[in-house]
Amino acid sequence: MTKRIAFNPMRRLLLVAGVAALSLHLSPLAARAEMLAVEKDELKLGFIKLTDMAPLAVAKELGYFEDEGLYVTLEPQANWKVLLDGVITGQLDGAHMLAGQPLAATIGYGTKADLVTPFSMDLNGNGITVSNAVWEMMKANIPVENGKPVHPIKADALKPVVDQFKAEGKPFNMGMVFPVSTHNYELRYWLASGGINPGYYSPGDTSGQIKADALLSVTPPPQMPATLEAGTIVGYSVGEPWNQAAVFKGIGVPVITDYEIWKNNPEKVFGMTKQFTQEYPNTTLAITKALIRAAIWLDENNNANRLEAVKILAKPEYVGADEAVIANSMTGTFEYEKGDKRDVPDFNVFFRHFATYPYYSDAVWYLTQMRRWGQIPAGKDDQWYADTAKSVYLPDIYLKAAKMLVDEGKADKADFPWDSDGYRAPTAEFIDGVPYDGKKPNAYIDSLPIGLKGEQIIEGTEIAGG
Repeated sequence: MTKRIAFNPMRRLLLVAGVAALSLHLSPLAARAEMLAVEKDELKLGFIKLTDMAPLAVAKELGYFEDEGLYVTLEPQANWKVLLDGVITGQLDGAHMLAGQPLAATIGYGTKADLVTPFSMDLNGNGITVSNAVWEMMKANIPVENGKPVHPIKADALKPVVDQFKAEGKPFNMGMVFPVSTHNYELRYWLASGGINPGYYSPGDTSGQIKADALLSVTPPPQMPATLEAGTIVGYSVGEPWNQAAVFKGIGVPVITDYEIWKNNPEKVFGMTKQFTQEYPNTTLAITKALIRAAIWLDENNNANRLEAVKILAKPEYVGADEAVIANSMTGTFEYEKGDKRDVPDFNVFFRHFATYPYYSDAVWYLTQMRRWGQIPAGKDDQWYADTAKSVYLPDIYLKAAKMLVDEGKADKADFPWDSDGYRAPTAEFIDGVPYDGKKPNAYIDSLPIGLKGEQIIEGTEIAGG
């Protein structure tokens, strides 16, 4: 049931009157802008303390939400499960979400609910970090050039280490933030590309560790460095600033970014219930408009605003990490080993490359990984993948909001994919070079060397079926 907050008609009346009066003094272009008659103007939106929640913080701090007549409270959540439940129950009107969360909820994995997204929040932004001890073991398997390790570092360099742990009877434990997180799928993809099996899920065993060489389990993002330092895990996959935090603390080494695993991969989304978008269509449009403006600001003029964004994110009510830690990845660089800082200009992308457009093909990729590792226990035809993606990702709402911004002179028409069919062009820009075509999900799944294929299922601890 959606939690209702009392609508304040007097506030709306005064605001609209103020805008009308102001428009008399503006240019003809600005005067054409009309404020949406939002059905709900007081909103509570959730987030996890990660740098990629930036569009929400920027939209609030720079007044973009208020420009749309929205009075927004941003509320940090303890973990992804609490955040998801908050959106489903209506305690939150929407949230910064893992891309896999609305998809998983829609297909009934974990929790069943109709969740949707009209806005993709960013590209890239994650990394995989290992402990200092594991790094020392890996280095023997990594080529060196000019005294520094050659990047990208493939999981082939980690496989002898995992094999040694296994031979010694020791578990190789790694952390990821949630079973349907990008981080889980990226970590699994990287491991599998190096011949390391990250394990399978089954309806009777949701640990994800069936037949696993590396044992992956959930750790909330802000707790990753401490868990690594305690020795509970020997590596993890997480978003920033928690990889750079390991560098600053001297407790671990980020070995690869998700940009190197899949160039310009989709990351978080802004998620809400389908009921919310149907009951409050103008409010949904207004939120989307504000978030698009924030994304534009974050990337415009070659990231000129990033230092200001870092100051915003460092506030305790948002990410709350040191500015230097956040800036290490938000300003076009990424530090691997301490002192080995390299230029990665697209490590965090919020708007360019059509980052905010909710592509069906992005949704399909996540679904292929759910199927690959057994979270979708049985095979599905290609049409099922397309239909599921279209039920969750809502590019029509996105483009409607974008058109309004263009008409208001707040965005450039050339910055949006107006003629897209919802699918990115096929790409092979993955760490293993395997091509992906969102319109041919089963062919893609079958081309991956480790993972369930066709009609294969997990029975007990074994793969069965054809």
